[in-house]
Amino acid sequence: METTRYTVKIQPAVEGGYWAEVPALPGCFCQADTVEAVTAYVRDAIECHLAGLLLEGQALPTEKPSRKAFAFSVTVRTPRLA
Repeated sequence: METTRYTVKIQPAVEGGYWAEVPALPGCFCQADTVEAVTAYVRDAIECHLAGLLLEGQALPTEKPSRKAFAFSVTVRTPRLA
């Protein structure tokens, strides 16, 4: 079984939950209530998107490896000085 890697961007949705998009696959996105669900759904969305491209006789997009740093927000308690 061959595998391909794609970058997935997950964002909080304004109306609640999360949405995910795949920049290398324009139009490939999904939405769900939890990060776990949107992660599972986006895998299915990618597979369906790729299958559609193959049915149309198009080449599957590839993504160049990136050395970008992974960034995310973290909420922490602010320490208090005694």
